[in-house]
Parts: sequence; C-alpha cells; structure tokens
Amino acid sequence: MIAEVIVDIAHSEVDKIFDYLCDDGLQAGCRVTVPFGRTYVAGFVMRVKESSSLSPSALKRIARVYDEPPALNGECLALAEKIAARYRVPMALVLRLFLPSEMRAGKVSEIYRAFAAPAAAEAEFSSRAKVQRELFEYLKEHGKTPCTVLRERFSGALTALEKKGLIRITRERVQRSPYADLQTESDVHTLTEEQKNALAAIASSDKRVQLLHGVTGSGKTEIYLNLIAQNLREGKSAVFLVPEISLTPQMLSQLRARFGGAAAILHSGLSAGERFDEWWRMRSGEAKIVVGARSAVFSPLENIGIIIIDEEHDGSYVSETSPRYNTFDVALLRAEYNDCKLLLGSATPSVETYMHAKAGEYNLIKLTKRINRRPMPEITVADMRREVRKGNNSFFSAALRQELEETLAEKNQAILFLNRRGYSRSVICTECGYVAKCESCDVSLTYHHEEHCLKCHYCGARYRMLTACPECGGKHLSYNGTGTERVVEELKKLYPAARVLRMDNDTTGGKEGHFKILQTFAGGGADILVGTQMIAKGHDFPSVTLVGILDADMSLHFSDYRSGERTFQLITQVAGRSGRGEEKGKVVLQTYDPENVVLRFAVAYDYEGFYENEISMRRATAFPPFTLIVRVLISAETDADALEGLKRVYFPLEKIYLENTDKFLFFNKMHAPIKRIQGRHRYQVLMRLTDRSLLPLVYAVCAENADRRWLAYVEENPANLS
Repeated sequence: MIAEVIVDIAHSEVDKIFDYLCDDGLQAGCRVTVPFGRTYVAGFVMRVKESSSLSPSALKRIARVYDEPPALNGECLALAEKIAARYRVPMALVLRLFLPSEMRAGKVSEIYRAFAAPAAAEAEFSSRAKVQRELFEYLKEHGKTPCTVLRERFSGALTALEKKGLIRITRERVQRSPYADLQTESDVHTLTEEQKNALAAIASSDKRVQLLHGVTGSGKTEIYLNLIAQNLREGKSAVFLVPEISLTPQMLSQLRARFGGAAAILHSGLSAGERFDEWWRMRSGEAKIVVGARSAVFSPLENIGIIIIDEEHDGSYVSETSPRYNTFDVALLRAEYNDCKLLLGSATPSVETYMHAKAGEYNLIKLTKRINRRPMPEITVADMRREVRKGNNSFFSAALRQELEETLAEKNQAILFLNRRGYSRSVICTECGYVAKCESCDVSLTYHHEEHCLKCHYCGARYRMLTACPECGGKHLSYNGTGTERVVEELKKLYPAARVLRMDNDTTGGKEGHFKILQTFAGGGADILVGTQMIAKGHDFPSVTLVGILDADMSLHFSDYRSGERTFQLITQVAGRSGRGEEKGKVVLQTYDPENVVLRFAVAYDYEGFYENEISMRRATAFPPFTLIVRVLISAETDADALEGLKRVYFPLEKIYLENTDKFLFFNKMHAPIKRIQGRHRYQVLMRLTDRSLLPLVYAVCAENADRRWLAYVEENPANLS
C-alpha cells in the first residue's frame, strides 16, 4: 500500500504530497515519521492508495506510525485542504492547527509522582537535612504527589531522597482536568416568551447562518445551552466559541452544571498536558461539547449539530498569525460539512453581519428585553471639558466620584473601564522633547509604576526607568496619558478602605490568571474592578450596579473606518455589565466630545439608529462591506530585505491593478504605519477592491514570491492597520 504524506515542514518548496510505502491497515489522518532526505521528519497521512506513479524501488517506507485511531478525522483533512487553498499557505501549517503542539512532537505528556518507600517508614535525618525531613513527612501524610508540586515546596530535596532510596518516583498517565476546582451550581431557568420564540425561530429556519441579536442581559446564553442540550439528545456534539480566554471559566461552569463531563475546554492558556487531555477526550468521543476561544473551532469533535460564536463582532476572532484565518469562515466550512447551523450571537453585531441579516441572507432573531424585565442601566454623560474648566484635572468626573461613593456606601460593586494598561502611555523629556522608544519597535514605551520599568506593548521588551533624558541629560520627565495601573493608584488614595482589583494583560499571567481575578471579584472579594476590554463583555456580576467608562473617546478618533463601530460596541458591552442583578444599574460615560453621533446612539442603546447611520456612511464613502480592503504586509530583519520583498510583490500586483483599474478604488505601496516591530522592518501594499474575485490573484502573488529573507502575507479588511 502507498501512503500520501504531507511532511510537517511549513515551507512552500516541500508543500506537496510525497508517496511512501506503508503496511496494510494504515488510515488517513495518522501521524507518522518518515525518512526525508538525510533525516527523519514528522508527517501526516492524507490518503492511502494501492499504487503510485513512482516505481516501488524509488519509494521509501514509513518509519513509524503514532495514532490509533487516527489523530485527524476525515473532516479535519478536508477542512485543512480548503483552508490551505483559501489562504494559500502550506498544508503543514494548517494541519498544525488541529493538534496540540506536544502531539506534533510525538510525545504524550505524563505526570511524575513521588511517594515514600514502604521500607523507609522510620527514616532518620541529620539536623542539616531539615527540608528532606519535611518532604518525607509530607509524603507519608499525603501519599502520592506530583513532583512538580513537591519541587515548588521542597526545592532540591526530591533528588536527594530518591538517591537515598527513601522515596520512589513513578511515571503515570493521569487525566488533567482544567479548572478542577471550578464551582458549578445546577439551576433551571424558565424561558421567557422571547427566548421560546427565538428557539422556535432557529429550529424552523432553513438558513445555515443564524444571527441572535439580543441586548446585554437578555438571556442569549440560556438559548445557547438549550440548543446544546437539544443536539446532545440527538446524539450530536456542539462547538461553543467565546472571544476572550477570560470568559471560558464562566461558560465552562455553566456547561459542567448542565452536562457534566460531556463539556471540555480548549484554549491556548491551558498547560500542554491539560490541552492534550481535553483534546483526547473530544477525539475519543468522551466529551461532546467544546468551549473555547478562537482555536477551539479546530476541535476534533465529530457529528457536530450546532456551532455557536458568541460576541461574533469581536476582532479577536481573526487570527493575527499565519494562517490569518477568520473564525467565521472556518466555522461556516464546518457547518456545511456537518449540515448544521451556525449561530452568531451579539448585542452589537458587526455592521457586515447585520447587513447580511437585514438582506435575508442570515436568519435574524431579536431579543429586545432583559430577562425578568430589568431595565437597561441609565447612562450619565460627563463632559470632561466642563470638568477641566471647573478645575477638576483628575481622572474622575464629579458625577463618577459621587456614584462611586454611593456604590461603596451601599456595599455594591463597581467596574471602571479604561482600554489602556500600564501607568502612563509614554515618558517625555519636557526640556528637549525626547520620547522613550523601544529599540526593536518603532513605538513609544509605556511606564509601569509597580515594576518601575518601561515596557514595549508590541514585543514585550523591558527597560530600566529613566532617571534623566539620554539626549540632553534633563531631569524633567513628563508622564503622558493614563493607564489602568495609575487609575488603581488614584482610587486607593481616594477610597483607602475600598478593595480594588486590576485586570489587564499585566495581571492575568498564568493559565488561571483571568479566572482567579474574576472569581475573587464575583465572590465579593473586591469592591471595584479596573480593567481593559477583557472585562467589557460576557461577564455576569449581579452585585455590579455601577460602570464607569473613563475615556469613551479613546477608540473614537483612530484613523480607521471602523473606529465608530468599535466605540459603539465597547460602550454598549461594558455598560451591559451594570444592573444585571436585582438593583438598577448606572453608567457614567466620560467624554470630551459629548455631541458625537456615535456616543449619542450608544447612550440611547440605539443599535438600529447607529447601524443605519454607519451603513449610510460606508455606502457613501465606499468602505467595507461595500468594498474590500486588502493589505499585503512585508517584513524582514533588514530594511534592504524588506524593500526587496516589497518590490517582488508590488510589481506583479501593479500588473493586476493596471489590467483591472475599474475594480480598484485605491492602490499604493508605503511604509507600514509602525515601521518596525520586534526588530523587523515593515512595508505594505494597500488596496481597496470592488470585486472579490481578484483576491485569489493577490494571494497567489504572495505565495509565488515567498522567500526565506522576508515574510509576505495578505490581510482582508484588517482589524489593525498599524
């Protein structure tokens, strides 16, 4: 028999099928090791056939087969081929998306456990071996314990005791359960009439894509859970996607409460072992539901009955690494393969999605009321221009200060939203104008007060805090802009008795960083939660009666056609965290532009009005969804290589442009707005197309001009043009 193998090397030169001899019984989807040139490499079996166009003497034999059953099922292989063709990337790169990284290395992560040797029950220790004695006594009391735990508590003693024969270490295959301590409370919800009507509308529709447009707190999650339950009863599985890793514990808690061990979780924040174990529970059929962020769309579930994308408008559903896939596109392919429905949910759908729904391409279902008829929180607009004129130069308006004091006095909770982490946005010398910048990126550094350092938010580099200007030696350094860290500091000065938590990328390290902060806040362990956009959506805190939006203008004036849309979505989403319990919620929105039309629509919770205004502007200015913005980004370690890469892709693209000028509204080459990130120089070719049929030609140009010296990739309607 002959196996058609894709070698696990993500390069266009070897992105093709290689034939290998194999034994009978080998199945497509298995991982293998094959001889390749002078070495051995991993590979994936795409198909098995009886003969090859090459002579048997020219074929080599597969060296090793890893999987039984195959790691990749038929759907995964078919999907991978479509994704590779769609984005013109090597097949190996796509196949990697379907597997935990440790599986690609042919390894199964195992747990090592230590226990006290039976013959060493009364061991004696010298006075200098205090830690060894403590470790030995610990094992006698607790029995078998993972070595990772013991090394953290009894550094260095483990190896010494093993050499003395006082303990033994065994290797065991143990099921690792993420968020094992997650509390679950099974509660039965009576559906509202709107929820019942929504479920009936989804069931009766023959459209593949369904859009559930429901105001915050309208009970969209309960509809998701009912749909999942229905599909489980029919023997099918379900994929449930959320935009933020921070939302997965909350969703997993509800899924475990309803469906027990049938629910699994999959995201990049899990440890390698946990990710492998959860993946294998899905592949073996033990788990029928997966909840996770973007990468969970590649889960190995079979016979899928429903795919849910919650907060479908969120930009995190578009991958920023190759292949730069859109989660919706992959989910739609899976929905078509399984002949199931794809449900999109949002209180603030993307303009493009809502246009498709209004046109009848998607089935549109609306939830207009909060459950239990709770009112939407009242939004008070604080004009920060007036605050400055009154002499208030703090981060907090008088209205927000008053509401915070009342909230704390009433023992309720508050959320303060500011979409900028750190202490201040930049450090500037007031004598010569020098701005501290990253050595590897063309961006200013952010000051972090607690760590007393400067950080680059693009590459993660850290620098010592300046004591004087390196240009002129001046001592007068100004801190420009405000971040979450500085807000927390000011809150502690104003309300010393208040318990304040901060949630941003700096405080959520580790696989349970998000979970611990949210669990503390949900359990009443803090009075105020200060955070970036990771606190803006999906969370349900019944005791939160106040939300403060500290800088509503931050995303409003970006040079991006979607700045108004993003601002409306953020304000609506974060405002929706207030008043989800029995008490009425309040929101204070601070702005320097209170007359702005986007803010007026947001304050009124008028999505329809916002949509009609926005779609009219997009139509008049010929921006997406009426056109397609395409960016080809080229990056290289040297400016010369980046320029050479730009030339290689630009001239073939220019030829396409000159032959199809009637289908282009814009075409030009230029520096990327941020000229250097992580030491790589960046150029771009920007296009605005009126005809999507040209898109495959653009991908083909990039694929045909690939080179080891530079990276060139295509972005469609990029979420970030920096």
